[in-house]
Amino acid sequence: MDSRNLPRLGTVAGERIHWLLRRNCSVSPVQLAWVFGWLSLLSLAVGGFFWSMGATLVLPFTALELMAVAIAFLVYARHATDRESICLGDGRLVVEQELAGKTRRCEFSSYAVQIEPCANRGGLIEVRGGGKAVQVGRFLRADLRPALANEIRRALRRG
Repeated sequence: MDSRNLPRLGTVAGERIHWLLRRNCSVSPVQLAWVFGWLSLLSLAVGGFFWSMGATLVLPFTALELMAVAIAFLVYARHATDRESICLGDGRLVVEQELAGKTRRCEFSSYAVQIEPCANRGGLIEVRGGGKAVQVGRFLRADLRPALANEIRRALRRG
């Protein structure tokens, strides 16, 4: 494969091309757990200090605050590992989507698949074939989605 045909958004390994699209998360779920642990210790220490000084309602409000922060962190952590994986090889185009811990996998014959913009889904890319359809590109900037669609189309024609 010459350098003009190399994918810009994907990687080539032998005869396979793989595109991995992920959320841009600056904090992993493990790092988030550490932050929450330290935040909890600090809040409980401050709450305990004021409780010992006679402000008895501080600890219940500290607990309420920590529960609200824990819920927000859980919602964030649940989606931090969301991803889309598109792999082309061996005459198959395989799309795997992991959203909130649930994985969906669709396989298409590379000879009977269509790659089209999806007008009603915010500019996502629709992969269609064999009576199945899946939208991809939600973790890619909108201005890069046409480039991804073109790369996949070009790789399908080549393979």
